[in-house]
Amino acid sequence: MNKKNINIIPDNFFWGSAVTSFQSEGAWNEGGKGISIVDKREIKEGFSNWEVAVDFYHRYKEDIALFKELGINSYRTSISWTRIIPDGEGEVNEEGISFYNDLFDELLANGIEPIITLYHFDLPEALAKKYNGFASRKVVDLFEKYVGVVFERFKNKVKYWITFNEQNLVIPRMELWGVKVSNNVNKEALAYQVCHNVFIAHAKATKLMHEIIPDGKMGGMVTYMTTYPMTCKPEDALANLKVKELFNDLYFDVFANGEYPTYVTSRWKSRDIKPIFEDGDEELLKENTVDYLTFSYYQSSTVKDDPEDTESIVKGMTPNPLLKKNEWGWAIDPIGFRIALKEIYARYKMPIFVTENGIGVREELNENKTVEDDYRIDYLRAHIKQMKLAMEEGVEVIGYLTWGCTDILSSQGEMKKRYGFIFVNRDESDLRDLKRYKKKSFEWFKNVISTNGKQL
Repeated sequence: MNKKNINIIPDNFFWGSAVTSFQSEGAWNEGGKGISIVDKREIKEGFSNWEVAVDFYHRYKEDIALFKELGINSYRTSISWTRIIPDGEGEVNEEGISFYNDLFDELLANGIEPIITLYHFDLPEALAKKYNGFASRKVVDLFEKYVGVVFERFKNKVKYWITFNEQNLVIPRMELWGVKVSNNVNKEALAYQVCHNVFIAHAKATKLMHEIIPDGKMGGMVTYMTTYPMTCKPEDALANLKVKELFNDLYFDVFANGEYPTYVTSRWKSRDIKPIFEDGDEELLKENTVDYLTFSYYQSSTVKDDPEDTESIVKGMTPNPLLKKNEWGWAIDPIGFRIALKEIYARYKMPIFVTENGIGVREELNENKTVEDDYRIDYLRAHIKQMKLAMEEGVEVIGYLTWGCTDILSSQGEMKKRYGFIFVNRDESDLRDLKRYKKKSFEWFKNVISTNGKQL
C-alpha cells in the first residue's frame, strides 16, 4: 500500500474542543451556585465580567446540537466547585449536581465524550478569604472532599479527567489558586509551598479517581511553552534549559515519576526554601502518578541569559523576533508544537492528550452572517500537520482539542479575542442576542474530523 494512503491517526482518536465553566456557562448566581474568586475579580475598563458569558448554562442543548453537526467526539469543560459546594466546604448543592448530570447526559447522547477539569482557576471565594486558598493544607483537604463528591456522582458518565488546568502557572500566578501574598513573606518560599500543596491535592484526587472510577483516566496538565536559546551562546543555552526545567518539566516530572526532580530539590536546599511536607506526602506523590499527560499549546518563546535578574524563578523569556505573532503578541509556531510533542514523549513515554490549541482573533459577522476565518484554518491546519509528523516519528497522541468550539470570553474578560468555529453574537458590554453562527472554519474542521485528519 502507498504510504501516503495510510493515516497515522488511530480510529479512536479524540477530536474536539475545550472551554471552562466560568468562561462559557454564565448563570453566575443561579442554580444555587456560590461566589468564586472569578466572580470577585476587578473588571478592567472595556472588558466584561463573567455573569452571562455565552450563556451555555441555558443554551447547552442548542450548542451540543451544533457540536454534533460539527462531528466532534469529545468536549472538555470544567466543573465549577461553587456549583457543587457553594462555599467550598459545606453542603452539596443538588441543583449543581443536576445541571452537570444533564449536561453529561446530553453530551453522551450525542456521541461526545466529556473530558472534565476539576479546577480551572475558580476557587470558592470563601476559601480564599478564610484560608488564603491553596496556601493552606485545609483547602487541599476540602478539594479532596469536593472531588470525592464529583467522582461519586459522575462516575458512570465521565472517564477522562484533568485535576488542575495549566498547573505550571501556580508559581508565577498564585492568585489563580486564591493566594494573596503579603509583603513580609519570602515570595519564592511561599510559591513553592503553594506548588507543593497543589501537587498533593492533585495526588489525592488521582488516588480517589482510581478508587472510585477504576476504568477512569487521570491526566496532569501544563501550558507548554517550547523555548529556544536566543543565541548560540552557551549562557543562553543554559538559561533556556533552566526555563524548560522550571516552567515545563517540573510538573510533568512529578505527574509521571511521582517525585520532585533534583534540579528543584537542590534549589530548595541552597535557598533554604523547602516546602513543609506532611507525613505521607512523598508516598502519596509516588503512588499516584497519572495515566496520560496533557497540555495547552499556543506559542513558543526564546530565552536569553539575564545575570542581573536574581529574583525571578523563571527568567529570561523574550519574544522570538523570527516568528509572526497574533494581535496579542503570541508567537505562531507550529513546528514548536511538534517539538513539544517530541520532547514530552521522549522524556516520559506516556500517552499525550492535547487539550488546547488555537488562535484568538478580532472578528465580526459579515453581510452573509458568517466569518471568513481562513487564518484560523491555516493556523490549525499547520499545527495538525506538525502533530501528524510527530506521530509518524513515534509519538503517541490520543486526542487534539481546539480552544473554544464556540467563541467564549477570554480569561481576562475579552469577547473580542475569538477562538471558536461558532460565532457568538455579543461583545464586552452589549449582550446583543447571543445567537450562534457557523464560521467558515466550521465546515473545514467538520471535514478534518470526518476524514480522521486525513484531509486538512
